[in-house]
Amino acid sequence: MTGTLQRVTLLTNPASGQGRGSAAAQRAVVRLQRRGVDVVELIGSDAAHARRLLDEALDHGTDAVVVAGGDGIISLALQALAQGDVPLGIIPAGTGNDHAREFGIPRDDPDAAADIIATGRTRTIDLGRIEGADGTVRWFGTVMSAGFDSLVTDRANRMTWPRGRMRYNAAMLVELSQLRLHTARVSFDGGPEQEMPVTLATFGNGKSYGGGMLICPGADLNDGLLDITMAASESRFRLVRLFPTVFKGTHVHLDEVTTRRARTVTIDVPGINAYADGEFVCPLPVTVSAVPNALRVLVP
Repeated sequence: MTGTLQRVTLLTNPASGQGRGSAAAQRAVVRLQRRGVDVVELIGSDAAHARRLLDEALDHGTDAVVVAGGDGIISLALQALAQGDVPLGIIPAGTGNDHAREFGIPRDDPDAAADIIATGRTRTIDLGRIEGADGTVRWFGTVMSAGFDSLVTDRANRMTWPRGRMRYNAAMLVELSQLRLHTARVSFDGGPEQEMPVTLATFGNGKSYGGGMLICPGADLNDGLLDITMAASESRFRLVRLFPTVFKGTHVHLDEVTTRRARTVTIDVPGINAYADGEFVCPLPVTVSAVPNALRVLVP
């Protein structure tokens, strides 16, 4: 669907991509204004402040919410936009940019990304929805993780050095040294609860996380289903062997990996936290679902 945009709200995370967020936002503002689109800029002092500013902007009316930053700030916007009529536009300026990758939005050209927004062409997609036992409710666009990769993220978030992607790699090495198999209690589409061994468990609305890792290579944003990828191995060698194949999506052919699809999954793994779109959500157990036609996105 295509429509004319007259006024958009631009939400920026200045810290995205080690400072690229602000520069990308300013380029996008100039480009959109040249295309005849008025831009209202929002910069929150923290996530809670940004959400308040965004809610106020939506109350006053806007043709679209445009996010300049990475998947984290997009996640914040999704909480306000899910199941509404206002579309999301993306100016990629993060480290991973998996949402932008999913829609074919240029990840290193804010002018081209702004041109996509100015055309007003939208696509309606599914979103993932997480409900935690602690009362948490969270929407996500790409992938929810609950296993080895969430343990790695937990550790990386506690580390102060090194910075950037190297911190994640260092956290992975530490977690590999402590690798163990977990027992998950899982129910698919309201069926009986099953116990199964897991090292890694991911639930994809989209295909990738972590900056292009195709953990759920068959995921479809419009099928009303989650793509589930699980791996079970106590072998450090086998787990290390898995990660390079994830960038091509060929890990799904390995013996220790299983895949399936479901509309709703309930999962509990003691001591594991759920992460979605790279952000902490809540401790397990959670129920995660695919919600059809939950978001409009401005696309090429």
